[in-house]
This record gives sequence, structure tokens and C-alpha cells, in this order.
Amino acid sequence: MSKVLEKILLLVIDFLALSSAFLAWGWLRSELGFFSETDPQVRFMVLSVLNTFWIFLLAFLGMYGSWYAKSRVDEIISIFKSLSIGILIIFLITLDLNKDLFAPPKLSRMLIVNYWMMLILFVSSARMIFRTVQRKLLTSGIGQRRTLIVGWGEKSWELCDDIQKFPALGYKVIGFLGENQQKEKNKTSYKDIPLLGSLDKIKQIVKDSSAQEVILALEGDKRKKVMEVVNQCNGLLVNFKIVPDLYDIVMGQARTNQIYGFPLIDILPHHMPEWERKIKRLMDTLISSVILITLLPFWLLIAILIKIDSKGSVFYKQERVGKDGKQFTIFKFRSMIHGAESKTGPRWAERKDPRVTRVGRLIRKLRLDEVPQFINVLKGDMSLIGPRPERPYFVEKFKREIPFYARRLGVKPGITGWAQIKGEYDASMDNVKTKLQYDLFYLENMSLRMDLKVIINTVYVMLIGKGH
Repeated sequence: MSKVLEKILLLVIDFLALSSAFLAWGWLRSELGFFSETDPQVRFMVLSVLNTFWIFLLAFLGMYGSWYAKSRVDEIISIFKSLSIGILIIFLITLDLNKDLFAPPKLSRMLIVNYWMMLILFVSSARMIFRTVQRKLLTSGIGQRRTLIVGWGEKSWELCDDIQKFPALGYKVIGFLGENQQKEKNKTSYKDIPLLGSLDKIKQIVKDSSAQEVILALEGDKRKKVMEVVNQCNGLLVNFKIVPDLYDIVMGQARTNQIYGFPLIDILPHHMPEWERKIKRLMDTLISSVILITLLPFWLLIAILIKIDSKGSVFYKQERVGKDGKQFTIFKFRSMIHGAESKTGPRWAERKDPRVTRVGRLIRKLRLDEVPQFINVLKGDMSLIGPRPERPYFVEKFKREIPFYARRLGVKPGITGWAQIKGEYDASMDNVKTKLQYDLFYLENMSLRMDLKVIINTVYVMLIGKGH
């Protein structure tokens, strides 16, 4: 089942379940002698408003993400929490301070609890039925995800046997990858599942086989190999999992997923919950719009000063590497002389860089040269907070020379970040390594609280003029 079809079916099922709960609640109110709207048009309007509220809330809280191979009990618990949050919001919105806060609760108000219970009953039951059918389809081989196993030997073969024993896990093993193809020539398949090649060709094999999952079953001390595999496939739409006995390799970078007593560990999962990621994007959009629109006269003044101070365009455009290795064009106020790198090629900026103009030195000190990047934020290429985007030339260089550098590409780059308020210019490889430690710290602690901390520190840096 495709993700799009799954989401459409879930929306339809939830809509029907939510509607049924509302109608059952209306019938209960009527039977108990309380007011219940009888006009069909009014009831339909109220139903539409409530259903829209519930669908948006469930989507906001991540209830329409991919489900395969997850526990139905966990999903019901998530539904319970989501509906409880929603009913609390409804209760507070409809609260009459004079009548409800300073007087005993009326029975008609307490019927909201009945509505909440009906929502849980109807939505949970509908989801349970849908997931049971979905699991039956997986068991029969429909909707399973194409899976590669990295490893060649007893451990990987045993893993393959376990996966085939539990088809409802949703994995369909399509091939193996060995560590060294030269050592594997004596055997080229296991139970008709082929050995497709060696690790150094994994990116091409993933593309050619349309793999959706990669499970690492490497034996012995393979600490370096694990990250090599992950880094090689950076930017591909493929999920990575690892067998538990290698958990120490990715301590703090993994999340356990278990069903039928069959444990797998997700490598590099999303560290922010779905609702925090939605709020983060909402904050990105609102703050960027406010800054660009309300301070437009000031930005025009800066543009005029740049034009007067030196020849060339007001804006500076450059290719940068974003999330999952995708390139995009970044916008900045030009702070250097026109064609600063035309003769030297890509190079790092320096603390007292002679290429920086007089106006450029001022706007860099106040971090105002970054303002046009709010356009990149609105476009979705960047976020307010995140690792700074680097040029393709340096990204390739750093990926070869610095372990774990590619991990920065797992999230959207930001206008500012933990490394920017703590580190210095990238004047040497040591500076880059130090700032990478700050970036990895941010990735491991991503939260709205962390973003707020970065914003406050960035404003402080701007006010005291510590920008470079």
C-alpha cells in the first residue's frame, strides 16, 4: 500500500468514525432530555467544523505517518492522547467563566466526557479494523517494503529467516550486500535471494533495486562500516535499521522498534516529535514573514548603501547543500567586492578579510547580511535554526575527511545555529571539526526549547556586535 493511499484511506476512515461518534453523542443527548440540534443543515455545519478540527489535530500530532510494522496498541495509545488533548481544547474554548468556573458543573457540560469516550471508542475501533486488514495484506505479501540486508554470513542469513517467518513485519528481502565481493565468490545467493554486490556499491544498488529499507547485520567490530553505509546513502529515500547488538555504535542516534518480539533499531530517526516539527515550521514561516515585511524600509536602506558603497549586485547568490544533500540557491546581502572568488575559487572567509566592503563589514558584524535568507526559509529550503549550509565543494571535502560530517545533512540548514553562536569562522579544518561537534550536539538535542535558546543567544550576539 502506497503512503498516499494509506493516508487517504485513514482520512476517510477517521472522518466516518468522527461523524459516527458525533451522531451517537447527539442521539444520547436527545435520549437524556438535553438540547440536541435537529436542523439538518445546522448539524451538518457543526459536524463539518468539528471533523475539520479533529483531522487537523490528528495530522498535527503525527497520526497520519507511515504505520507499517508498528504495534496497534501503540497507535491506540497515541489516539487516546491526541483525542484527550482535543477534548480539553474544546472544553476550554466552550467554557463560560461565570457559569462554569464558579458553580458546580452541569450535567450537560459533563456530557463532553461522553463525547470524548465515544470518540475514543469509534476512532480506535475503526483504526484497529483498518490496521488488522492492512496486516493481513502484509502477511499475504501485499504492501511489503523492498529490503536489503547488509552482511553476508550466518548472522545475515538468520536475520533473513526471522524476517520471512514474520511477513507482517512488512519487509520483503530482495538481496544481500557483502563487505567484500572478492571473498563471497563461492556463494552468490541464500534461499534464492541474491548477493547483489559489495558495500562500496551500496548507493547504486539501492537505486537500481528501488530498495526502501536497509537492515545492517554486520558481524564483529564494524563501527566504521556502519557510518560508511549511512553516509554513502545520504539523500536517498531509504530507511536504515540495525540489529540490536550493534546499538553501542549509534548510541543516542537510534530508536528501538519492536513487534512480535522482533527487535530492530532505527538509525538516525527524527529527534523532534511530529507536533514540534510542525510548530517549528510554523514559527519559521511566521517569523520570516514578519521580519521581511515589517522591516522592509530598513532592508531597502541597506540595499541602497550596498549599491553606493561598491559596484555589483545588492544580493549575493550561491549554491549550497541542504537537507539530504539537495542543492539550493542561497540569498545574502552582498558584503564582499564584486567577483571576490573569481580568481581564487572557493575559499573560507577570514576575520579581517580584505575582500569585505565597508558596508559589508558593518552588516556582517550585526549579522544583517543573512536577512535575505528568510526568503529561503519561506521557500522551505532552510529553517531559522539548524546547521549552516555549506557549498558543495566544501561538503564533499569534509565528508571525505571528517567522520560523521554527513549527519548535518539530515535536517534543514538554518540561518543561525548552535555552532554559529559558539564557534568561530571556518578558517581551518580544526574550526570545522569543532563546529561539527556543536552541530551534532544540536542534532542530538533538537527541540523547540533548544531553538528558543539559540534564538535568544543569536539576538544577544547581534546586540553586542560579536558577529563575524
